[in-house]
Amino acid sequence: MPTVTELYDEANRLKRENKLEEAVALLNQVLAQDDKHVLTYSALGVILQRLGRLDEAVANARKVCELEPNDPFSFTQLSVICQRCGRIQDAEDAMARAHMLQGSGRRHSRPAGDRRAATPASVQLCIGRSGVVDLHPEQPV
Repeated sequence: MPTVTELYDEANRLKRENKLEEAVALLNQVLAQDDKHVLTYSALGVILQRLGRLDEAVANARKVCELEPNDPFSFTQLSVICQRCGRIQDAEDAMARAHMLQGSGRRHSRPAGDRRAATPASVQLCIGRSGVVDLHPEQPV
């Protein structure tokens, strides 16, 4: 039986080859062996978003935040996935949490109560500065 690491590595290879459904199947095998494997939930969030399975993508990104509640990157990734799924307010809330965890003191770039949606460019700008999110040029943000 392949190890968690072997399955995860193979899933990443399949992802790079754009065999996304196959990658999801392997990542689900990882979770069957280790239901707290954070990297797997993170990868599933990205892949499922690409497949258009938006609710599942957001659920996996939220699971990462649940398992790693003090990691700013977890909330940054949740923000990107929510933004790409059209959940702008959720994206802004997740980004605010990431900033709070980073200690920047920046909670929102807008005054309290201002519920105008962020433009994709503004979310991309915030995310782009971190340089750690899995963005792909073939997918417009």
